[in-house]
Amino acid sequence: MKATSAPAPNQLAQPEVPNELLRLLVDRVQDYAIFALDPHGNILTWNSGAERLKGYSPDEIIGRHFSLFYTPEDVEAGKPARLLKVAKETGRVEDEGWRVRSDGARFWANVLITALRDDDGELIGFAKVTRDLTDRRAADERLRQSEERFRLLVQSVEDYAIYMLDPAGIITTWNPGAERIKGYSAEEIIGQHFSVFYTAEDLAAGKPANELVTATETGHYEEEGWRVRKDGSRFWANVVLTPIHRADGQIAGFAKVTRDLTQRRAADERALMDAQRIAAEEGARTAAEQRAQELRSLTEQLRAQTIELERRTIEAEAGNRSKSDFLAAMSHELRTPLNAIAGYAELMQAGVSGPLTEAQRDQLDRIQRSQRHLLGIINDILNFSRIEAGKVTYAIGPIVLQELIDGVIPMIQPQADKKRLRLSVTRCSPALMATADRSKVEQILLNLLSNAVKFTDEGGGISITCGTNADRVWLSVRDTGIGIPANQLESIFAPFTQVGRTFASPMEGTGLGLAISRDLARAMHGDLTAESREGEGSVFTLFLPRAGTT
Repeated sequence: MKATSAPAPNQLAQPEVPNELLRLLVDRVQDYAIFALDPHGNILTWNSGAERLKGYSPDEIIGRHFSLFYTPEDVEAGKPARLLKVAKETGRVEDEGWRVRSDGARFWANVLITALRDDDGELIGFAKVTRDLTDRRAADERLRQSEERFRLLVQSVEDYAIYMLDPAGIITTWNPGAERIKGYSAEEIIGQHFSVFYTAEDLAAGKPANELVTATETGHYEEEGWRVRKDGSRFWANVVLTPIHRADGQIAGFAKVTRDLTQRRAADERALMDAQRIAAEEGARTAAEQRAQELRSLTEQLRAQTIELERRTIEAEAGNRSKSDFLAAMSHELRTPLNAIAGYAELMQAGVSGPLTEAQRDQLDRIQRSQRHLLGIINDILNFSRIEAGKVTYAIGPIVLQELIDGVIPMIQPQADKKRLRLSVTRCSPALMATADRSKVEQILLNLLSNAVKFTDEGGGISITCGTNADRVWLSVRDTGIGIPANQLESIFAPFTQVGRTFASPMEGTGLGLAISRDLARAMHGDLTAESREGEGSVFTLFLPRAGTT
């Protein structure tokens, strides 16, 4: 398929939108209060969403001043007039705060006020869009309070050292109990390996590494033994080490709880010596048995405390899952106003509010590009959070590789033509088929081609090849772009990572594309690999199961 260039904005036909259609478009919206104000703030129109949200019928509200919706405090502070002034001067103003319904009840609202001007630039009124965000604000507050309670819980514990390790054993958090027991401040110890607390004998025996292995394999590690404080003194410690897993099952790190049992051990030893002395002096076996029972009771108490700490660790893991769910929910919430921006931009481009100047068309085009770019970033974050949470479904079936390539090329050809890049395809055999989800493979291939276009200078080349290897088929995308330094080759598949991104030279995008692509490939029992030499280009190869071998 041959790509064609889109017509310039000033070449587009401007269809006349019927007034009735525009009226229905606004009036039928239920989730937003959309109404117009005159230049003084008096209400001119009232849609069904406004009636549902604020409780007034059109007969009750049209002609009244919009400050009626504001709290007495905001009215006294002059907030309604100030918002109109800002909208008049800047073209628009957005605000969040408490508003008042007809029955006096308050709700948390997001408000957008846009100045409306005629062809001569004279202000003729304002467009006002209001959305009820009370439920979202309450959810945000519940999450904040939950996290704060957990933080205070850990920070208030002084009898236990509670801290986190990364998968390699590097210390990442430090509570006051840890500082009291071990003697290190957070600034001194965070970033060091936890083996610093072990005796020379334990280090020689490889004990720290063995503990991490045991905890990873069994889900739990517990022991008592000697540990070393900052000043070199030893103390007898009870240690519980628990692995923390991500949603995909990978190890995110370890929770480590340490308790100083030096005094208890000394007391236990004294109790044992007393029991032995009494038994030797008096031959009183009953006294020795009583001491043994006391020791068993102490052990049971410690076991109960350990179970409680494990329960708290599980609650912490649940909190991490809640954060992932919150990120997904926020991505959905952000897409809604972005879609509204796109809708209003299309209405403006269609000439609903009057003809546009060339400068306005250029500005409107910039708004639309920015909206699409931000929506793409939010979609990437949402897709990544779904993958992390294991909520992506796959429709696995046979795919003809050449048909898939033919479907993707037209989507990338205009970008390649714009940079004068040579885009070549080595045709695959019609019998070359993979077993995978077609839409997910198209997503991966489109991402690889988009990256190749982005990182290849004008006049360069991009090629697509395919083949088979034992029970797998492969697709390779090769470019003559900037390449990837050897020390960054594997890290490019980490989330939020981009080659060449710095504060001085930012790159467009989230850095999630390759992370999402590899996760999708591996979920379909395939893989995504990269080969590159800096300054000479890169080769990304997608491996998938060959049809008929699974």
